[in-house]
Amino acid sequence: MGEHILSWMIFFPLVGAAVILFLPSGKKEVIRTVAAASAAVPLILAVQLFIQFDRGTSAIQFVEHYTWIKTFNIEYFMGVDGLSVPMVLLTALLSFICIIASWKIEKAVKGYMALFLLLETGMMGVFCALDFFLFYIFWEVMLLPMYFLIGVWGGPRKEYAAIKFFLYTLAGSILMLLAMIALYLNVKDPVTGGHTFNMLYMMDQSNHSAWLNLVHVRHILFVGLFIGFAIKVPIFPFHTWLPDAHVEAPTAVSVILAGVLLKMGTYGILRINYPMLPDASLWFSLPLAILGVINIIYGALCAMAQTDMKKLVAYSSISHMGYVLLGMAVFTEAGINGAVLQMFNHGTITAMLFLGVGVIYDRAHHREINGFGGLGLQMPVYTSVFSLALFAALGLPGLSGFIGEAMVFMGAFPVYRTLTIIAALGLIIGAAYILWMLQRVFLGPRNTKYDDLPDISARELFTLIPLAMIVLLLGVYPMPVLNLMKVTLNNLIKVVAG
Repeated sequence: MGEHILSWMIFFPLVGAAVILFLPSGKKEVIRTVAAASAAVPLILAVQLFIQFDRGTSAIQFVEHYTWIKTFNIEYFMGVDGLSVPMVLLTALLSFICIIASWKIEKAVKGYMALFLLLETGMMGVFCALDFFLFYIFWEVMLLPMYFLIGVWGGPRKEYAAIKFFLYTLAGSILMLLAMIALYLNVKDPVTGGHTFNMLYMMDQSNHSAWLNLVHVRHILFVGLFIGFAIKVPIFPFHTWLPDAHVEAPTAVSVILAGVLLKMGTYGILRINYPMLPDASLWFSLPLAILGVINIIYGALCAMAQTDMKKLVAYSSISHMGYVLLGMAVFTEAGINGAVLQMFNHGTITAMLFLGVGVIYDRAHHREINGFGGLGLQMPVYTSVFSLALFAALGLPGLSGFIGEAMVFMGAFPVYRTLTIIAALGLIIGAAYILWMLQRVFLGPRNTKYDDLPDISARELFTLIPLAMIVLLLGVYPMPVLNLMKVTLNNLIKVVAG
C-alpha cells in the first residue's frame, strides 16, 4: 500500500461505493458502517502522507507514473507537493466527518453513501493528478454525485439549486476543456516530441510552441482557465449558484461544498494558471486583487443582510475566499503562504459552522436567526462549540482564522496598499454579522417554544471536536501547515515573479 498510497487514497472510497451497491437497501446500519470505513482509510493514509512528506524540497513526491492511453500520450500521473498535501488532508478529514454527520439520513441511504464516496474519489483525484487530462476527468467526476446529492436529498428548491450548480460548473468546465486542448496541441513532450498532457512539461516554457508564446494567446488561455476556476471559488460575478446550493443541500454536502469544492478553484489557479502561464499571471495580478476585494466586501455585506443562518454562512464563505484571492494576487511570500493557509483554515472553520447550523436545524426544523433566542442556557455545550467556530470565522487572535488573514494583509499591503485598506473593512463587517447572529440566537430572552431542545449529542460532538482542536492548534501554532507548503509556494513565486 505504501508504494501506491495516492491510488489507495483516491480509489478506496470507490471500492467502498461498489460494495455498498451490492448490499441490501434495508441494511442501513451496515451501509453506513461500510461508508465510514471506506472514508476512514483515506484519512489514515492522508495522515501517513502528512508525516512522511519531505518538507525540504519543492519536488513532486509519492509519484505514480504509468502510460494510460499511449496514442494520445495520456498518462496515469499522480504526485503531491506542498500545495496539494494540505488539500488532500483536508479532503480526507472532511469526507470522513461528513459520513458520520450523515448518519441520520434515512432517505435512500444506499444511494446517498455511494454517491458521497464517489464524490470523495473525484475530489482526491483533482488534488493528486499531474496529467491535465486525468485532472479534468476527476474534475468532471465530482459534478454528477454533487448534482444528485443536492437534487435528491436537498430542501424544497433542490431541483433548481442542483441544476444551477450543474450548469454553472459545466460552463466553466467547457472553457477549461478548450484551454486544455490548446495547451495539449502546443506543448511538446521533450522525450517523444509529441503532444502531451503532462502538467510538468506544460509548466516548462521551453516546451511551448511559437503560437503559444504569443502574448495575446497566453492572455486568452489564462482568462479561459481562470473563469473555469473562478466559478468554483466562486468569484463575483460567478457566485450566484453558491447560496442556492448551500441553502438547499443537506448539511454534510454543504460542508463539502464550502470546505473542499471552493478550494478547488483557487487550487486550480495556483496549480495550472500560475506555473503554465506565469507572464499572464503577472498581467492579471491587479484585476485578481480587485476581484478579491470585491468578494470580501460584497460577500460580507450580503451576509449581513441574511436572516437564514445557512445563507449567512454561505455568503461569509464568498467573503473569506476573497482574502485567499488577495493573497494569491501579490506574489509575496507572506501573501501566497497566507492564502493557502487560509484555504485550509477556512475549510475547517466553515465545516464547523455548517455542521453547527445542521445541529440546530435537526432540532428546530428551521434556520431563521430571529426565530431563536437564549439558546446559550438551553444548549450550553452546543453554544460553546458553535461560538468557537463563529469567533474563528471572525478572525479572533488565537484561533486559526486570524493567522491566514493576517499573513494575507502582511503580504498584500506593500503591493496594493489602497486595496488592502479597503479589504480590511471586511473584517469589521464580518465581526458585525457574526456577533449579530451570536447575540440573536444564543443570548437574550429565551424563546419558550424551544425549552425542550436537547443539547448536542455525542455523535455530533464527534464531528465537531476534531475540527475545533485544529482551529485552536493552528491558531496558536500554524507551523505544521506552513512548513508543509512553504518551500513549494516560494518556488512558485520564483517561477511566476522571477
